[in-house]
Amino acid sequence: MDTLRIDNALSTLKKIAEELPATSFSRSLREAIRSIRFPVLNWPSLRIGDKIARIPVIQGGMGIGISLSGLASAVADSGGIGVIAANAIGLLERDYFRDGRAANLRAFRREIRAARSRTGGLLGVNIMVAVNDFHQLLDVAVEEKVDLVIMGAGLPIKGIPVEAMRRNGVKAVPIVSSARAAELIFRMWKKSFNDVPDAVVCEGPLAGGHLGYSVDQIDDPDCRLETTAPAIVAALKPYEEEFERSIPVIAAGGIFTGADIHDALTMGVAGVQMGTRFVATDECDASDAFKQAYVDCTEDQIGLIKSPVGMPGRAIRNEFIVAAEEGRGPSFRCAWKCLSSCKAEAANYCISLALNNARKGKLERGFVFVGSNAHRVHEVVPVATLIEELRVGFRRRAQERIAGRLKPLAADVRRLWREYEQLGSQKIREAHAALLARVKELQLEVSAFTT
Repeated sequence: MDTLRIDNALSTLKKIAEELPATSFSRSLREAIRSIRFPVLNWPSLRIGDKIARIPVIQGGMGIGISLSGLASAVADSGGIGVIAANAIGLLERDYFRDGRAANLRAFRREIRAARSRTGGLLGVNIMVAVNDFHQLLDVAVEEKVDLVIMGAGLPIKGIPVEAMRRNGVKAVPIVSSARAAELIFRMWKKSFNDVPDAVVCEGPLAGGHLGYSVDQIDDPDCRLETTAPAIVAALKPYEEEFERSIPVIAAGGIFTGADIHDALTMGVAGVQMGTRFVATDECDASDAFKQAYVDCTEDQIGLIKSPVGMPGRAIRNEFIVAAEEGRGPSFRCAWKCLSSCKAEAANYCISLALNNARKGKLERGFVFVGSNAHRVHEVVPVATLIEELRVGFRRRAQERIAGRLKPLAADVRRLWREYEQLGSQKIREAHAALLARVKELQLEVSAFTT
């Protein structure tokens, strides 16, 4: 239907343009309209330096064993960027309680290699800056030559092995929640390393898990992705010019459909990061019970928690969370001080153990982190099926937008044609210039999504 609408609207626009009086004013407008081609609308690739993903989607890194080699390799095979999360990955090992740090490094390296053995696509890792083994985990990622390292929960500005990352082709991608944070990271990188990160993930307040916002900021319009993402794009322009490279911004948090992806890209970002949708896939590394929690949850069950690490988080609120908040949490023993700021005793639970229990399906002994749209998940599907759904949704939204812009443009050109006799030369010139600007803007938009 939208393809037919575009075809009809474009044909009407071109017919009207040919009827414009032959003046010096109308020549450039007529030629510009003639040059508009019927758009074959697809989502663009995502380029981060010399790394090119066929689709503009990064799978979010979900810790404690949710996104491991299985999910990451499936996403990479589908043309996106698959991500292995390093946080408490050592809980997969039997000796985690004897030496959590060693277990983390061993499991992390193993999962990277397992993913590499399954796919030739792009693979990234997610490492929390705040964890005590951040630098050791980062060294493993660099040694294994992953395609990119996504770094959140803190500012990655100290002790970053930039030279080694460059030698091994590893791209640096910090997660930020504001233009101010992005500028701080880039300013410090320039000062310390004479270099800058390769891309930035802008995570909004609708994301799942730990959030880079205070509780008061969650509903603040100034913190919405629609506000922060364009601000970060603008803030990075001077660094793109100085270092003569493109620095793409990736939007994250609350992106659920292909239409959402399209809308995000119209804000000026180059791609999106999605977590919630990829949990409800066959290839996700969590248990079936964990995935089913997404399918079964309702909107009113999704809420905020105060995490032991000192940040608010979004989760499915269950009896485990309520009991912990009331001081009725079960006894527990932390394996090691994986995060120096963690106050597990005050929170009445160890978040790593709770999330690991949930991963294994023991929801009565843990809880599930989710994004704000998790209640919209209705089934578990293969990654390839999800990607195709997103692609179709993206294309449909792009078609709707193009068709919606062609029709009023044709009406305005027709109105100009009818008013030629009444308009003076200056008014005609101004009208032509305004319409020409709209045509060129439309051409740019069509070309951005046409392959």
